[in-house]
Amino acid sequence: MDFLRPAHWEEALAAKAEHPTAVPIAGGTDVMVEINFDHRRPEYLLDLNRIADLYEWEVGADTVRLGASVPYARIMERLRAELPGLALASHTVASPQIRNRGGVGGNLGTASPAGDAHPALLAAGAEVEAESVRGTRLIPIDAFYTGVKRNALAPDELIRAVHIKKADGPQQYSKVGTRNAMVIAVCAFGLALHPESRTVRTGIGSAAPTPVRAKAAEEFLNAALEEDGCWDNGTIITPSVARRFADLCAAACNPIDDVRGTASYRRHAVGVMARRTLTWTWESYRGSRRTTEGAA
Repeated sequence: MDFLRPAHWEEALAAKAEHPTAVPIAGGTDVMVEINFDHRRPEYLLDLNRIADLYEWEVGADTVRLGASVPYARIMERLRAELPGLALASHTVASPQIRNRGGVGGNLGTASPAGDAHPALLAAGAEVEAESVRGTRLIPIDAFYTGVKRNALAPDELIRAVHIKKADGPQQYSKVGTRNAMVIAVCAFGLALHPESRTVRTGIGSAAPTPVRAKAAEEFLNAALEEDGCWDNGTIITPSVARRFADLCAAACNPIDDVRGTASYRRHAVGVMARRTLTWTWESYRGSRRTTEGAA
């Protein structure tokens, strides 16, 4: 196994172009596990740790450009207001040591359906900035996951950053695991309210071959909120609407039985998380409306 260690981004792109099978490693929290258990023996490892640009972020008017290697701990500390769903997801990642090493780029590159960041990225509406010596492109998060641990990157492309819409409404994240820490998700669920567009987005993890959105549930809830004028008047969501939303989220799953949980349990748990996160986010939205109206 050869170890490639570029000092600059352009050097990394050149190395990836010359060795398309090279496996990028930054935090190493996913790659090293596979290597240590002899599940993977790449011919080349492409070490990205010296590339400072990958550890930086920019907060713009509407989006955050998050470097691929920005650690989860930094997201929790510095970007909680702009990316609340991703900050909550970051809290559930393994241990403090791993949260200080791992980043969103690694989750995306591995593309495991159990990756903790994926539901939050789907719910927020992110784009993946991929680059090669041929140029740069933005891949919508909905088109990024192509199969079990497969993504839309070309062989010569590297993930440079993720563009994530700044929260314009409450966001939530929930995860079920077999213990409280250092655990792979049995299933996970992310929810984001987008009051500016009057839409709701979801993200489901570890309950299908890829991370997925519950699009039928989103369409149902968007219609129900619009029909009842909820965005304008902050009306409480009725239990029947919440139950139907939860059922549709569960129906969006295509899980398997494995050592961490059964398919039927995963569907049930996703439905429970969907109902609870909807309640939490909507109550938060109603509270923010009351605060705004009181200040006016």
